Amino acid sequence: MARLNQTPFEVSITDLARDGRGAGRLESGKTVFVWGALPGERVVARRTRRSRDFDQAVTLEVLEASPDRVAPRCPHYGGCGGCVLQHLDPGSQIAAKQETLLGLLREAGGLEPAEVLAPLVDAAWGYRRKGRLSVRWVAKKGRTLVGFREPDPRFVADLSECHTVVPEIGSRIGALAELVDGLEARAVIPQIEFIAGDEAVALVIRHLEPLVEADREKLVAFSMAHGLAIFLQPGGLDSVHPLWPKEPPRLSLRLAPWDVELDFQPMDFIQVNAGLNEKMIARALELLEAGPGDRVLDLFCGLGNFTLPLARTVREVVGVEGDPGLVERARENARRNGIGNAHFHAADLTLDQRQAPWMAQGFHKLLLDPPRSGALEVLQQLPLGQFRKIVYVSCNPVSLARDAEYLVNQRGWKLRSAGVMDMFPHTAHVESIALFEPARGERDGD
Repeated sequence: MARLNQTPFEVSITDLARDGRGAGRLESGKTVFVWGALPGERVVARRTRRSRDFDQAVTLEVLEASPDRVAPRCPHYGGCGGCVLQHLDPGSQIAAKQETLLGLLREAGGLEPAEVLAPLVDAAWGYRRKGRLSVRWVAKKGRTLVGFREPDPRFVADLSECHTVVPEIGSRIGALAELVDGLEARAVIPQIEFIAGDEAVALVIRHLEPLVEADREKLVAFSMAHGLAIFLQPGGLDSVHPLWPKEPPRLSLRLAPWDVELDFQPMDFIQVNAGLNEKMIARALELLEAGPGDRVLDLFCGLGNFTLPLARTVREVVGVEGDPGLVERARENARRNGIGNAHFHAADLTLDQRQAPWMAQGFHKLLLDPPRSGALEVLQQLPLGQFRKIVYVSCNPVSLARDAEYLVNQRGWKLRSAGVMDMFPHTAHVESIALFEPARGERDGD
């Protein structure tokens, strides 16, 4: 294998790739993707990887800066891959995400929404209330690192703080690293998950071997000193259990506009940005235009994030989710909130559900919030002719574009509107929402 040429070189940046890297062309015509570079800039860069079709590089110096460039707030910018767009003005960040969505829709089948929705934005710092921190003992450094991955995901970033994570965790990453570094089990702890409710914050420490009593005592002392609940995970998800306090605090989040409170467990999925989540729910309900006479189907419903607010405005809503534990907690959340018109079912929506009782119940509106893989399998099964509107919430614009092409070009629906929502500011993650309506009022006959 040829030795990688790491001699610095100059390059003009003409585009922003979908992962946040600047894109330009070398004198040979070969494409190069450069971390930390923006369109309109000329930079000095160093290669980090080479392939037949393109090279990868990192910015060493900005010779000509874009007017959209800003000073990164975090001292770990560049070394951490968690927030690769901190050097780009927030307004330009969301504009780039909007163009990513619209570009993917065009590529998927020449799709153009009749209306481009104004982007939704909220808190840009201290917003992230759920995530996973990698842990690694690094012999060359003689200590343990706790943080997100570097731009090269093989390595863990050396962090002392994080400005996008809720302050209860973001200000304590250095302390967490010191804690793990002092444990006998430091080499067998691969990750620490965090999750924050409105009134309590929890850590889940994954450990591959049993902890000695001295390590457990150190963890308890850390919990008491910092006011964080600590759970241990010696095996799979069902092995998670509280270490301290023995009676763990209630983890919950409140959706005030709908007078709904959702309880959850430490490893459950919740939307990471509280303020943006409320705006997203409000937009979904506005687009759906569901009223007192409507029955609504909510697929991939999780804990009831959309289902229970919907229940406040419609005749009945049925939520379907693949994780039985989430379904049970969704039912309990409905009961706790005094909601009797929301019903939940556990079902793997990637499998054939044509004979499932909920499938034949008849609905007026459909809401989907699938995982990154999208919802194509279930869309292919659904009798779409019953729906007057479909609202699709997506965490992956690639799968949304694919599913939109199916709905529009193969099932005769119209892409009425689409837009992005900044769930993860300063990252390249694109959260989006789209509204589909039957074309010209015609209904799919299946």
